[in-house]
Amino acid sequence: MNLKRWKSFDKEGRGTIARGEKVKTAAIPEHVAIIMDGNGRWAKKRHLPRVAGHHEGMKTVRKITRTANRLGIKVLTLYAFSTENWKRPKLEVEYLMKLPEEFLSTYLPELKAENVKVQMMGCKEKIPLHTQRAINKAISETAQNDGLILNFALNYGSRDEIMRAVKNILMDVKNGIMNENELTEEVFHQYLMTHGLQDPDLLIRTSGEIRLSNFMLWQLAYTEFVFTDVLWPDFDEEHFLSAIEEYQKRSRRYGGLKSEEQSE
Repeated sequence: MNLKRWKSFDKEGRGTIARGEKVKTAAIPEHVAIIMDGNGRWAKKRHLPRVAGHHEGMKTVRKITRTANRLGIKVLTLYAFSTENWKRPKLEVEYLMKLPEEFLSTYLPELKAENVKVQMMGCKEKIPLHTQRAINKAISETAQNDGLILNFALNYGSRDEIMRAVKNILMDVKNGIMNENELTEEVFHQYLMTHGLQDPDLLIRTSGEIRLSNFMLWQLAYTEFVFTDVLWPDFDEEHFLSAIEEYQKRSRRYGGLKSEEQSE
């Protein structure tokens, strides 16, 4: 056991730690995806600018990453910025593009010490160079880590991802790299931005919205969904554990029947 790592969770309270230990005795989702929603509403409720909510939400990313790592979750994918978010006010977009740099420059030493591996999926072309440099630095410096994969979906949109995959497949078929008869779901997955990662077991969306918002449409085909009214900046370790506990109550059949039904 990494005593330094576990000591850092003491301030959560013994109740939270004990609850986490109990959660670990049942099936833990290997890949958790989160649509982090509600930063703006959190700020508005407090008569603060929207960017204050985004900054507070950054602190939640740290808390949930640490908890996911402690639980033994293998992949945590966070929807940080969608391809549609460019429609937001210019100043807000500029601030959102600074957040990955601030988060990674502040917490990269901790992520490295916790054996977290940083990854990103999305289109880097439109992302400012200062943001790209911060992300590339974090990816490079954590590349050898083999613990939790912290996967940021940044300038990501699932329809865009699928269209890019289709175009690349057509190009490979045209160039003789692939035979169209060899195309299967498994092969198609290799053309997606999540290649190398298993599909999410659990999706959590905060703030009370009940929609996917163009997020991992292919990958979420058999994912369990948990929606909560809690705004992302208020989403804490206890809320995260509640979502895991709800997941553990589900019966994942993938279109089949439960084992007890099959035996009847």
